[in-house]
Amino acid sequence: MSRQVFLYDHPERFVAGTVGLPGRRSFFLQATDGTRVTSVALEKTQVAALAERMDELLDEVVRRSGGSASVPAVAPSEINDTAPLDTPIEEEFRVGTMALAWDGEEELMIVEAQALVELDADSDEDLAEAEERLLQDEENGPPMLRVRLTGAQARAFAKRALDVVNAGRPPCPLCSLPLDPEGHVCPRQNGYRRGA
Repeated sequence: MSRQVFLYDHPERFVAGTVGLPGRRSFFLQATDGTRVTSVALEKTQVAALAERMDELLDEVVRRSGGSASVPAVAPSEINDTAPLDTPIEEEFRVGTMALAWDGEEELMIVEAQALVELDADSDEDLAEAEERLLQDEENGPPMLRVRLTGAQARAFAKRALDVVNAGRPPCPLCSLPLDPEGHVCPRQNGYRRGA
């Protein structure tokens, strides 16, 4: 069976969003173009890492171009997207590997998210080799979401993604672990249960 690639070139919308209550949220990347919608699930830490790396890469592009690249320093407010994810949310796959690249010729950010791959191997070396071979196989590799964004779209994505990550449970003022609505067992209080 050939590899399934969900390709979005300048999508109408590419956002990170959640479903569920803080502490029990599921995170998604969602690309939309017309009536076509692709949603992939991932972890909160993956969303945060993607947004942070995207901002860093865009900053580097601006620095190397001496400010001549078509990348805004901050997310333009006119393309700020605060709408919820498009429904119904149908998960295509769970993300395992992500990659970012900048196409200097076309001045576009390329985001790739590949499906989580589960392999069986006898040794760690065999497992690493098998995973690398599978991820590099363009025809038979795992499903992949590939999105090409302008600099402005990439900045807007990164801003929203960080906002979504930070909209979770507030941190405990003593230990910085997330506070649950029903309380929190704080290690700095020797297990004493704090109210939210």
